[in-house]
Amino acid sequence: MNESIKVLENRESRQRNWTRNPLLAFCEFGAVALIFWADIHHHIYLSKTLYLFPLAWFSLRLRGLRWTDVGLLRFQNWRKTVLWGVVCGVAMEAFELFISQPLLMRWTGKGPDLELFRALHGNITWTLVALAGTWTLAAFGEEMVYRGYLMNRVVDLLRPTREAWTISLIVVSCAFGASHIGQGITGQLENMIDGLFLGAIYLACSRSLSVSIVAHGITDTLDVLLLFLGLYPTFR
Repeated sequence: MNESIKVLENRESRQRNWTRNPLLAFCEFGAVALIFWADIHHHIYLSKTLYLFPLAWFSLRLRGLRWTDVGLLRFQNWRKTVLWGVVCGVAMEAFELFISQPLLMRWTGKGPDLELFRALHGNITWTLVALAGTWTLAAFGEEMVYRGYLMNRVVDLLRPTREAWTISLIVVSCAFGASHIGQGITGQLENMIDGLFLGAIYLACSRSLSVSIVAHGITDTLDVLLLFLGLYPTFR
């Protein structure tokens, strides 16, 4: 009996060591890069999140983890989760529209490329579709993938220190900005800044994704409503 237990423990130990192997993480990052490459060459339909999310899920299952292990938890209670999410989302939107976007436009000489969203202007049907995508693919999906999966996976390659989380925040935020290549250089830089904000919120909330999900949803919802009303600054 004791020998059987030792065999099982040794097998589990070997499995843990294998799943923590840096080579596995690099293979995963290679798969992420391949998805980005496919998107750049127009081989991705609808959203990269539809491809990144299954990869993240498989990685977690392979390593014996669940989404709750990377932050799919409420922050303290639902009232505070929603309240802080709304406050952070509104603050992010205000910072983008009145500070970062004007500065970036002055620096790059062009606004974010949002031509794809021009169809939202005055169109309630497309606006409702956009809002549905905002809260599923963008707010929930992107936070699970970029903050929940990728930030934790980068830290897995390092030691779980404050410095490692800082590096992870910067690296993943740059990747998040690059993932919005269709919005041009200004749009990518804006989303990189948004990624820094959302990652900082994630870390400040004890690595709970709930507040960053709500914040992401709120800021994107405000963008969609401004586009619908024709009040988005670069569309006037």
